[in-house]
Amino acid sequence: MHTRILAATIAAALAGLSSPNARAADDAALAALRAELAGLQAKVAALEADQAQQVEAKAAATPAAGSWTERTKIGGTMFATLSHRQTSDGGERVDPAGFGLDVKRFYLTVDHRFDDTWAANLTTDFSYIANDGTTQVFVKKAYLEGRFGPLATFRAGAANMPWVPLVEDWYGYRFVENVLVDRLKFGTSTDWGLHLGGDSGLFNYQASVVNGAGYKNPSPSGSVDIEARIGVQPIDGLILAAGGYSGRLGKDSEAQPALHSARRYDAMVGWKHAGLRLGAEWFRASNWKNVATAATDSASGWSAWASHDFGPAAVFARYDRARPSRDLDPALTDVYWNAGVSFPVTRGIRLALAYKDGRQRNGANVDLHSREIGAWGEVKF
Repeated sequence: MHTRILAATIAAALAGLSSPNARAADDAALAALRAELAGLQAKVAALEADQAQQVEAKAAATPAAGSWTERTKIGGTMFATLSHRQTSDGGERVDPAGFGLDVKRFYLTVDHRFDDTWAANLTTDFSYIANDGTTQVFVKKAYLEGRFGPLATFRAGAANMPWVPLVEDWYGYRFVENVLVDRLKFGTSTDWGLHLGGDSGLFNYQASVVNGAGYKNPSPSGSVDIEARIGVQPIDGLILAAGGYSGRLGKDSEAQPALHSARRYDAMVGWKHAGLRLGAEWFRASNWKNVATAATDSASGWSAWASHDFGPAAVFARYDRARPSRDLDPALTDVYWNAGVSFPVTRGIRLALAYKDGRQRNGANVDLHSREIGAWGEVKF
């Protein structure tokens, strides 16, 4: 059967070949098919070219893996206050007093990683200077960083100091008030110099060799200051830390050499677990405010804090007690406390409603009392 069909097909083909009219019709049809095929090939080529252009444009608009954009982060932190403050000196009202909206700090940060080892950071600090009624912008941080292992992170420039930032992290309410050492001006959060630190989880440390005058004053001094800290976390959520400082606070110059070295000894215990924070800080200092004076002095103090985050809201409280001048004015005491409730407004924004009370007095000629109630906000992005 198949043989007969094949024979019939061959015969028909031979008959068509033998007809001139049939051959002419086939040639015309073949030419038309070739023209149509050429047109389709042109359209396909045009579509391929257009698709290639779209891919190239998308690649140009999308950062490549590891590009400068992906390795650079821009962020910021703002501390703002809307409150009513009342200040008295010897029982009589004095300034600062009244209602006010204040942006106490605004940090703008640019952090860039060159590779897995090297990075750079620039953080500016906007603040209001009450003495002259102006706002100023400072360089809070500006450093080159090299990470050579969990226990070997090196920074050169203005970077975090070993003590104050650690306590701030465990306290958790820096936007409401500075931690004890920073509030009483017996330490600073950043300074210009060389910094080496690390954290293995169980053990952490940092040592800094700095100018000593703080991040607002990068001018050289006749000697360098040293601050160091060690900490251990024997169990998750618990830290025990100790530190110390020695130097002349950037006040050793040719025109006025320093007469004493300032020293400070620190200790802290902190606990974080399931929204609960508990902690205490202690310090003892000598000649911190007497580096360039003939007289000598010492100071000491402690701070305790507690907070609990329930999710929709958190409650917090803190109490400080210090003796700012143990030798020159031994009766002088500084007592500060705050309490309040905070709310997470949205991601990166916290609002705290709080009351703050601070008083310095010696029972004779000093009685400064400050009360403040209002709202404190923290914005991070």
